[in-house]
Amino acid sequence: MSTTTTQQTTQSQTESHWGMVVPFDQIHEPGCYICHWSGHLLRVPQDGIAPGRSPLMNMIGHDPLYVTKVSDNPYIPVTKARWLAANFDLAVNF
Repeated sequence: MSTTTTQQTTQSQTESHWGMVVPFDQIHEPGCYICHWSGHLLRVPQDGIAPGRSPLMNMIGHDPLYVTKVSDNPYIPVTKARWLAANFDLAVNF
């Protein structure tokens, strides 16, 4: 397998998580997420999901709160985050 093919396969596997919709309380990967209920941008760094780290955030409500992952990089530029959100037809509020 060539280096290009290996890089494309790895990139495809990583990008397959983009667009993944999960409940807010089930975010287990760092990245950039868009809130369905408000259109806000969530930047979740590795420290934000590491066990035993604080502050740990928990949102409780009657209905589940969903987010869509748009990037593995929690610190992507806002303009790029808006563009990625548009690719998934997500309303933004940032």
